[in-house]
Amino acid sequence: MDDLSNAYPTHDPEWVRDMHADHYLQSWSKQGSRPRVITGAQGSWFWDSDGKRYLDFQSQLVNANLGHQHPKIIQAIKDQADKLCYISPAMGSDVRSELAAIMNEITPDNITSTFFTTGGSAANETAIRVARHYTGRTKIIARYRSYHGATGGALSLTGDPRHHLTRADMPGIVRMLDPYVYRLPTGHTDPAKCPVAQGGPHLEELLMYENPNTVAAVILEPIVGTNGIIVPPEGYLQSIKATCEKYGILLIADEVMAGFGRTGKWFAVDHWGVQPDIITSAKGINSGYVPLGTMSVSTEIHDWLRDTPLPGGLTYAGHPLACASGVAAIRAMQEEDTLAHATAMGETLRTELHRLAEKHPCIGDIRGKGMFNGIELVKNRDTREPLVPFAAKGDAAKPMNDMMGYAMNNGLYLSFFSNVIRLTPPLNISQEDLMTGIEILDRTLEIADKDCN
Repeated sequence: MDDLSNAYPTHDPEWVRDMHADHYLQSWSKQGSRPRVITGAQGSWFWDSDGKRYLDFQSQLVNANLGHQHPKIIQAIKDQADKLCYISPAMGSDVRSELAAIMNEITPDNITSTFFTTGGSAANETAIRVARHYTGRTKIIARYRSYHGATGGALSLTGDPRHHLTRADMPGIVRMLDPYVYRLPTGHTDPAKCPVAQGGPHLEELLMYENPNTVAAVILEPIVGTNGIIVPPEGYLQSIKATCEKYGILLIADEVMAGFGRTGKWFAVDHWGVQPDIITSAKGINSGYVPLGTMSVSTEIHDWLRDTPLPGGLTYAGHPLACASGVAAIRAMQEEDTLAHATAMGETLRTELHRLAEKHPCIGDIRGKGMFNGIELVKNRDTREPLVPFAAKGDAAKPMNDMMGYAMNNGLYLSFFSNVIRLTPPLNISQEDLMTGIEILDRTLEIADKDCN
C-alpha cells in the first residue's frame, strides 16, 4: 500500500479494538482484550467512543495529578516543539536547566541536583546503581509491599506479586517487613511496641544478620502506593533514616507515586521532615503528558560525582519536550495553589469515607494523606478478615472485580490491590466532582457489604 494517509479506519472503534487485541501488547496482562476506546478527556473526566463519561478517581495510573488536558502543560509542549524538540543530554538546554533549578527549590534542603529519566523504573535503576557505586557496597534493602518498576533491577527491588511473573533476580536484595499498622506482625497490637512499625529496631536486626558494611541503601516508598496505600506511623521514617546514618547506608525515597503534591506536600517525606540521600520521582511531575522521571541526589553525592562519572545514561535523559512539560506543570501547581487544594479535598474525602463507614460494614480501615487514599475492605471488622485474600485472582477476587465493574458502568473509574480500593483523584478535582465520585462509591460498596458477617 503506497499511500498510508488513509490506510486505516482509525475513526472506527471496532477497528481500534481489533488492532488492540491482535497487534498491541498490553502491560501486565494476558493479551487479546477489547477495551473501551477513549476518545477524549478534560479535567477529572474522560469519555469513550459511545460518549459515555467517566470520573477519573484513579488519575489513570496515579499520574494525572493535574487532570486531563491542562492548558498550561499542553501549551508548553507546543511551544517547546516549535523551538527545539531534541538535543543531546550533554548539551545545554534552557528548559532542562530550568527544571533542574526548580527541583532544587522544591526538594528537601539537602537534595540539590537531578538526573532526568523517562520514568520511575529508570529513576530507581539509576538510584541503586549510584548507591552501590558511591558506597562500594552491594546489598539493597527493600520492603515486601512495594512497587519500584518493571525493568530488571527495579522489579527485583519490588515486592509486589507481579515480580513472580518473570525473573526478578538481581542479586543483593534483602527484604524487610512493612509498617502496616492495620495488620501488625503476629503477636503485636500496639505500633509503639512493634519493632517493625517503629522501623529502626527492625532494620537493626536485619543489619545484624546481613552485616551493615555490605548494605548500600534502603529503598522505600514513604507511603506505600500500589500495594495498599500504607501510611507509616509517626517516627517510622525518622527511625529508618537515623539507623541508615548510623551505618553509612543511603536512604532512597521512591516518590514516583507519592511525589509532586499527591499527599498535599511536594514530597511525602516532607510530612515527617526526613531528608533522604536520593529521591526518585515521575508520574505527577507533569501529569504523565510526556514520559519523564527524576533521580535527585544530595549535595554530598553530587560533589562526589564531580570527580566520578555518573554510572548511567539515557538517549532521552532531560528530553526538552518532557522538561518543558515538567516546568509548566510545577509552575501551574504553584500558581493554582494545588497543594493546598489537594490537602483540603483530601480532608473532605476522608471525612466522607468515615461517614460511609457508618453504613458499610465492609470498610475496615481508612487511610491516606492528601489525595492519596485507600479503604481496606473486610468480611468482619472484629476479626479484620480481608474481603478477598492477598493478591487474589479469578473467582477469589470476584467481589472486588464486581465492584470495579459496577463503578465503571456507573461512570466512576477505580482500581484496587487485594482488598484495598485506591482513591487517588486529580489534585485539582472540584468539590462537586469529588462528591459525585463518593455517591457512586457509596452504591458500589453495597456489593462488598453482602459478604460481611
